[in-house]
Amino acid sequence: MRDRYRPPLRVAVLGPGGIGGLLAALLASQGNPVTCVAPAATAAHLAAHGLQLRSRMLGDVQVAVRATTRLEEPVDVCVVAVKATQLERAIAAVPAAVLGDGLVVPFLNGIDHVAWLRSRYPADQVVAGTIRIESTRVAAGVIEQVSPFGVVELAAGEANRDRVEDLAGRLAAAGLDVTVRDDEAFTLWSKLSILAPIALVTTWVGAPLGEARARHRDAAVAVIGEIVRAARADGVELDEAVAVRVLDGAPAGMRSSMQKDAEAGRPIELDAIGGAVLRAAARAGVEAPVTAKLVAELRARRPAT
Repeated sequence: MRDRYRPPLRVAVLGPGGIGGLLAALLASQGNPVTCVAPAATAAHLAAHGLQLRSRMLGDVQVAVRATTRLEEPVDVCVVAVKATQLERAIAAVPAAVLGDGLVVPFLNGIDHVAWLRSRYPADQVVAGTIRIESTRVAAGVIEQVSPFGVVELAAGEANRDRVEDLAGRLAAAGLDVTVRDDEAFTLWSKLSILAPIALVTTWVGAPLGEARARHRDAAVAVIGEIVRAARADGVELDEAVAVRVLDGAPAGMRSSMQKDAEAGRPIELDAIGGAVLRAAARAGVEAPVTAKLVAELRARRPAT
């Protein structure tokens, strides 16, 4: 996967889990020096054993990475891949004064985190990113990617376009389907219009997408419609039919990350996903009764999330 036509990119990955570990492994396999920023036990394991990626689509990879609990030197790109529930605590490990002029590229669920990060880093260094892929940390330093797709979108925003395109090119060379867009709000909302119905309904039902879709497709489609109307508060016009086609075409065995977290007893990203929809609906002055019902019932099951 080494790209001989680009000089190495100094990369930090905050949160080397299912998504961060995948991206760290792919970028390190190209010869880029990658530093994983993680809690002490994880950092020690990665420093000693490296990262292993298992993927039929992208190939099996075993790479060495640097690892630390706190970024200690500037990088060209810092991928932020922690859960939304961990973001405020985790970001302290990447001080703006140490980062330098590196791009901050979050691959988090939801839409509110981009503005939050821009309150802590220069606005023109924060690049909105989305990823659609099923990738899971199955053991320390071991990432398993099972979906037949891996779709990344980056929105250049105020950042240097050439630098964003360079990162996109490296991810594409690793086997991901990568697009650089101009419209940041559309990029974030189009991902949410697919993620939210799948995450909310699979977690609510407690079943993979195929079963959840067979039993409650009407609820998932209703959430999509509510998101389309809510997105207008941010000036975004979404195509409802496109999101419905993706919902219907997604693999039956797919399990959302929210569902996996709920089953494992971990905090779930209910506010980042469902809460973001409800806040936007309130701004737009529209109702979102199905989303509100799912969020309320999931919150009642897990009051601490």
